[in-house]
Amino acid sequence: MTVEVTRAQVLSYRWHVQQLDRGSGIATGPTDCDILDLGIQNTGPDGAAWALFVRGAPQASPGDLALAWTLRGAPHSYRRADLPQVAVATAPLSDADAAKRIFDANRPLKAAGIGTLDALREVAGAMREIVDAPTVKGEMSAALTARMSEPYLRFCRPCNATHMYEMPFRLAALQAGLELRPNTSPPVLERIPGWGSKPYNRTGADADPRFDVIRGYLRFFGPADPKAVAAYIDAPVKDVKAHWPDDTVDVVVGGAPRSMLASDRDGLGAAPPDRSARLLGPFDPYLQLKDRELLVSDEARRKALWPTLGRPGAIAIGGEIVGLWRPRTSGKKLSIEVTPWEKLSRSDRRSLDEQAAALAEFRGVTLAGVTEKV
Repeated sequence: MTVEVTRAQVLSYRWHVQQLDRGSGIATGPTDCDILDLGIQNTGPDGAAWALFVRGAPQASPGDLALAWTLRGAPHSYRRADLPQVAVATAPLSDADAAKRIFDANRPLKAAGIGTLDALREVAGAMREIVDAPTVKGEMSAALTARMSEPYLRFCRPCNATHMYEMPFRLAALQAGLELRPNTSPPVLERIPGWGSKPYNRTGADADPRFDVIRGYLRFFGPADPKAVAAYIDAPVKDVKAHWPDDTVDVVVGGAPRSMLASDRDGLGAAPPDRSARLLGPFDPYLQLKDRELLVSDEARRKALWPTLGRPGAIAIGGEIVGLWRPRTSGKKLSIEVTPWEKLSRSDRRSLDEQAAALAEFRGVTLAGVTEKV
């Protein structure tokens, strides 16, 4: 029997399952955050650390977490102990999937008769040999370019030089047993201690269910459809459908058919009411969903929240996005500029001010104030 659920139920479920209703100090430690199973994109000045903080987790110590290029070629934070499973889960599902994930880099490979997964194995093997000590990305790229043959290379007009395509470089790094050293710009790659896995010896289809990316999307962004999951991982819809979990149930959201894991269905109506205010970073997991119209129905507001460049953060209260925010820094002082989309109650405004104070403390600066953009 197909269950029909409301938008409010879906947002409440996602808010709760992503643990955004947890207060400070609730987590047992810095790795006690469920969405680390899927990974937290570490982009922006506060990145994954702030995403964990607003989910009640204390700041991590060196060694708790690891940073790696994975989904969409973006840097993501994971529990260090989970990296071997993550490498399997974030690997392509097939050669066709690998081809889509590296975009235009696949064209010369295809023309040369080189399979995409074979090419990525070649890149990963070379990267592993090159990085025997912490290596800056530019140095790695130069060394890799010198080793690889023409189908792997492109002429870059902005650089006026020939070098490796970007996506194969990024997607092969974890398979090569390489992580990113935190807080480095340009990025520094280094070997993961004790790494023993061979590059791409398994595909994403072999993933442990806990780390399986398709299941993870359904778990944290469900209900969803294959098109949304495919967009999230840059995979062909055909591959996602071929690997769709058997234990899903059908639900209807706003008249549209969707699926979710059967074990999560009861949670749709069971999330406790919550009015927690959160200053979500621009790339917070809650904002990484692909059915943006469900979260923000107004087109102009969606464009303001997800511009091509210079994303703001989102003001969220109990699952609803109610405005935007941007940090303004001057020396050791931080101001938060907010753009509410609706009038906030006194209680919500107090909660927002508390979040701003927490962000200032998190950054180690003084809060100068919260100002409303006119």
